[in-house]
Formats: sequence, C-alpha cells, structure tokens
Amino acid sequence: MKKRVTRKRLLFRRYSYQHILRRNFRLCKRRPPRSVKKARMAQIQEYQEYLLDALEVVDFKLIRDKADINNDDLIFHPVMAHQIFGETETIFGYQDLHVRVFYTAGPLHIYLGVEYGTRVNEVSAGEMNADDVVGTIAHSLPDGCYFINLDEFLKTLDKADKFQPFGEKIGEYTRPSDDGSERLFEFYQCDYKVPSFLKFFARLQTFILWFVDAASYIDTDDAQWCYFVCYEKYKNGDGQYQYATAGYTTVYEYYAYPQNKRPRISQMMILPPFQKLGLATQLVETIYKYYQSQKNVVDITVEDPSEDFQRLRNFVDARFCKELKSFARNEIVKGFSKEMVREARETLKLNPRQVRKVYELLRLYYTNVNDDKEYRSYRLEVKKRLNAVYYKQIKDLKKMERHKMDTEMLRARLPNMKQRMEQLQEEYAVVEEGYKNTLAKLKA
Repeated sequence: MKKRVTRKRLLFRRYSYQHILRRNFRLCKRRPPRSVKKARMAQIQEYQEYLLDALEVVDFKLIRDKADINNDDLIFHPVMAHQIFGETETIFGYQDLHVRVFYTAGPLHIYLGVEYGTRVNEVSAGEMNADDVVGTIAHSLPDGCYFINLDEFLKTLDKADKFQPFGEKIGEYTRPSDDGSERLFEFYQCDYKVPSFLKFFARLQTFILWFVDAASYIDTDDAQWCYFVCYEKYKNGDGQYQYATAGYTTVYEYYAYPQNKRPRISQMMILPPFQKLGLATQLVETIYKYYQSQKNVVDITVEDPSEDFQRLRNFVDARFCKELKSFARNEIVKGFSKEMVREARETLKLNPRQVRKVYELLRLYYTNVNDDKEYRSYRLEVKKRLNAVYYKQIKDLKKMERHKMDTEMLRARLPNMKQRMEQLQEEYAVVEEGYKNTLAKLKA
C-alpha cells in the first residue's frame, strides 16, 4: 500500500497538477496571473488524497442478467487509461470513487455511472472542481450509444434474448468449462453494409481504448474493411440460448493487380473475461481458412503486430506449415528453399518473410540443441538472416566509395565489426527465446 501512495504522489508532483489547473481555470475569461496560479497550485497539493489511479477505480462488467449488476466477481479493470484520462491515467476530485462501465453481454449497450464518498467541490467550498468523469469517457464514445440512467439501461436486458449474431457463421469452437460442461463459441464474418451491425461494432470497438495501446477507431465507411466477430452461445436461466460477444478482428482487404486482394489483419481484441481460452488462436485460424479458400487472395499479412500477436501468428503458421511436404523434417534440415515459399504461399497464403520465420522456428523444433554441430549450424543460419541488412549497408557504402562519394558520416553511424558481433548475439538471443516460447506451446 505504501508503494502505491508513493507512486501516486510522484505522479501528482510531476504531471497531474497541470491538467487539474487547466480544468479549474477553464471557465475564466482572462488568463489568471502567475500569483493566482501559484496559490491555486499550493491549494491543489492539499488535496492529494483526491487524486486516484483510473486503472483501479474504473470497473467494467459484461451483464447477462439483472443479477449481474451486484455481482462484483464479474468486475475487470482496464489495462490502460491514458487515451481517456491523459498521460498519468489519473482522476482528480473524489474519494471512494467507483466508475461503472457496464455493457450488456450480447448487443453491448453501455451504461456509465459514478459512485463516490466525497467530492472536492464540496470540501473546498466550490473553489476546486472534480473531473467530469462521465463526460470524459462519453467523449470517446459514439454519439447516443450509452445510458446514464441505470433503470433505462436495465430495460435493454429485457430484449437481450432476442439478440442474434450479425453476418454469416464461418466456424465454431468448443472448450470444456470448469464445471465439466462444454462452452460453445461461434465465429461470424460480418457485412459492413448492414447499418445495425455498424452501430453494434461502434460500441464493440470502444474496448480498444482501454485494452490496446495506441489504438484508434477504424473508418467504418471504408468498404475495404472486413469484420470477424466471436460470440459465446450459452443457455440462460430459462434454458434458452443467448449470445454474448467475446471478441473481434478487423481485416483490411488491399487491392492487388489485376483482380486480386491482399488481406491485412489490423485489430484483434478478445474481451478480458474470455481471455486465456484459446479464442485468439481459433479466431486467427478461422480467418486464415476463410481467405485460404479464395483463389484471388495473394497472401495474408498483419499490420504492425505486437510481440504477443507475432508469437500467436508464428504458432498458428508453424502448426499449419508442419503438415506441408516441404516442411517435413528431412526437408527442413536441408535449409530454406524456394519450394517452402511456393507451397506455403499457394496453400496457406503466407508471405515469404513470414515463411522464413516459420522455417527457422520449425528448424529449431527439429534441431538437437545438445548436438554442438547441429546446434551451431542452426545458429549460423539464423544469424545470417539477421546480419543481412548490416552487410547490405556495408556493400552500399563500398559502392558509393568506388564512385568517389563521401561516406564518412554514414560509416560513423555503423557499428564496427566487434560491436556488430555483440549486437548480433543479442538479437539472436531474443529471437531464439521467442521461438522457444512458441515451440513450448507447439509441443504441448
């Protein structure tokens, strides 16, 4: 607890007072004198206990029935809040604050509410103003898509049993639950032309601001976007089937000459209550199969993947490639080949760069690391690829020097051979560690 208080005070001193000052002076017609600012700053520092960590006080819930409103076991907290509350992810002006962000589990109607013990407005006799929490969050939501009256929000649950998934079902996945029963998940490909779906998706993508760093809303008016949504199909208290939204992925379909396309996976979000269930893997595999069946798809790529998603992608691709003839053990040990690129591209729609990563991963899978010669051969193979850019830079410099061009500044930016060898070893260690983590999952 002491560590948290120390962190909060540090944040207060370094960042928070500036935005608090701005908000408290927002209604002033004239710019306040420096002396007034200084006095107000001293006053703000008296209220450090009213500065709260948004990651701790914002409570999310997915509501399936009215009883869930009071079930605190369903609460999950955001991973980040800087896209809502600023760099320090703090809320000023309350004690015992709870920010309620509730979604109906299927159609994702949103309720925003706050509960608190005391507010700085009253304690300071109106001289200090608390943050407008609901207004700040609402600013990031699509217009008219949320409730601030809990009773009105609960009325939407009366129609929740009528909610049906949008689009065409393209796959399903079952997984045993803790009580021994099976949980059923279904995957749908959705049409952007349906207005009701776009309203639903506008609510669904609000999660990314809290759980995906540097995320932004996509332009749903762009017809090149393709949507894939995962739902859980479950029985309610009356024994009737209902659907709960579990996650989604967006794919942008780029044009490729002459009449082809190159799908690029853009965003993926599995809602926290559904994480660690294998849904991300199943969703990626479902998307792959959807596009692999289309003859006009050149290859499938990923837009700026995070480390976690790259590991997931490597795992899925390795599992698919492992079944291909050119990736059999007796072929892998011969080295990387054009046949691997051809077969993986034609069969799985993988691009050459990703095929190379999968080759290295499966080469390690089949390598006996206790055999010095075999293991050394593998390391040299990977380092050769990692060092290709460096050698190209050296080659380009030599070409420039042959044409009597000044390369002194360019050479100064490059590491010498000893430094490069050290860098290369560090790069290799990171790559191998990532591959080993993926292989552990592949062997499980």
